[in-house]
Amino acid sequence: MPIAPPIRALVAALSGLLLFTAIGSAQAATTYYVRTDGGTAAQCTGKADAAYSGSGTSQACAWKHPYYALPPNETARIAGGDTLIIGSGSYMIGWGAPGAADKSGRCYAGGPYDCYLPPIPSGPSPTAKTRILGKDAKNPPKLWGTERVTHILNLNGSSNVEIGNLEITDQSDCVEGHSNAGARCERNTAPYGQWASAGLVASNSKNVWLHDLNIHGLAHSGIHAGGLTDWLVERVKINANGWVGWDGDIGAASSNAGQIVLREVEIGWNGCGERWQTGAPWACWAQEGGGYGDGLGTAKTGGQWLIEDSFIHHNTSDGLDLLYMDGAASSSVTVRRVYAVGNAGNQLKVHGNSTIENSVVNGNCAYFNGKDFMLNGDQCRAMGNTLSVGLVAGQTANIRHNTIVGEGDCLILTGGGTSTTKLNIQNNVLVGKPDFLATRSGWPEQTCAHYADGGSAIPNFAGNLVWQTKGQCPPGSVCDKDPKLKNMTLASFDPEPLAGSPVIDKAIAIDGMHTDFRNKPRPSGPSSDIGAIETQRKK
Repeated sequence: MPIAPPIRALVAALSGLLLFTAIGSAQAATTYYVRTDGGTAAQCTGKADAAYSGSGTSQACAWKHPYYALPPNETARIAGGDTLIIGSGSYMIGWGAPGAADKSGRCYAGGPYDCYLPPIPSGPSPTAKTRILGKDAKNPPKLWGTERVTHILNLNGSSNVEIGNLEITDQSDCVEGHSNAGARCERNTAPYGQWASAGLVASNSKNVWLHDLNIHGLAHSGIHAGGLTDWLVERVKINANGWVGWDGDIGAASSNAGQIVLREVEIGWNGCGERWQTGAPWACWAQEGGGYGDGLGTAKTGGQWLIEDSFIHHNTSDGLDLLYMDGAASSSVTVRRVYAVGNAGNQLKVHGNSTIENSVVNGNCAYFNGKDFMLNGDQCRAMGNTLSVGLVAGQTANIRHNTIVGEGDCLILTGGGTSTTKLNIQNNVLVGKPDFLATRSGWPEQTCAHYADGGSAIPNFAGNLVWQTKGQCPPGSVCDKDPKLKNMTLASFDPEPLAGSPVIDKAIAIDGMHTDFRNKPRPSGPSSDIGAIETQRKK
């Protein structure tokens, strides 16, 4: 893959230090331990990182399963502000796991789907979080769901919580409710199989830090969470979940508030099942077949969203769908240094106050054509516009210093707004390709650069380079000049400008733009380059 988020290479080197810092900075509270050679709650106190000796009760040793810290049928044994350190290894979550049903309650043989972990106790304050951490960031413990358990981690009503260094998955290839019987999970007759519906659920949850998580291969959703306030999500992978990566629609209480930050996340292959033994995606499907397929989508929501240094790719519907932002003056979306590619609908969708900058966006929305169980109507859904930007009166949308290519109807679709709306489209490289849907229908044409779908907002075009798009080249643009990028095919797109490219040193000056997609200095020459990549000059 030619382009990757710029900070990813540092993650492995820093992960051990990050874990040490996280564990070492805890407030005075109790630390508990889980490890595969531990004991039950009767055998061990959970307060020592040691194996169970094999005899005795209330020994200074670790528990052998997270259920002894957070039992489904009993009161939690950890309190708000405590830390639970989970050792490397495999921990089944669901009916039949150690500690799942030591006492009667919601987890029982006739209701194995209710054997999920209870809500994590809230920490006493944002600076004294309850923490659930894998001990070894390089070899994180695996929590895997079985017997159609509805979810694995539970943050319903949980606030002031940190969760890190975990793998969350199941051990089945199946997809819940799939249109194809060979891919569909068993829901009607026990045993149901080693699958779980969702990885993490949350509602009415504030001040949460998720970091260094690998959430993959769930039968329905990676994350199902709404009603959030001030969430920080860093170095989290949400891949190959059968319906959706992050589903933000939990019903009437879905709207979020405060700062919702996603940094160095990967959201890919959602709407596909996962071969659990190899990690390969399979059985991809989407809305025409009864599925879903968004990477991240919400219901109507507020909040100040920031998505940066992230990779959003090959989801079977939209990549990032924040078109349901509530349009309030206090709400906003910033997409910065994001690589979006191969999503079957729109790559990025925003609404209201918004900024998309220093990003590489490849709208090859027909990537899944002819693959698995994807149907004709799933390819380039919603016309496959690469960017979809909803405008609001009195608010500002900035689209600047991006390199955008696509095969949908248009590279940039805007909708709504009035004369009081500010729409700035500046310093972008816009590369058109044959419109997939038009070509398939027998009326071949190129994608367009920009289309305004209603509203009366007047766009401010400046400093863009526009190449091989249909219709009039927007005013203030460099028109009909080959941008001379390293690779301009959709399959292997690489936005690096070659020597002699007309984008080099040709951008207009924009305040505050000091770095590029790779977080390298901008400008490097006399002026900045048009597009996401700044050619770095030797000093």
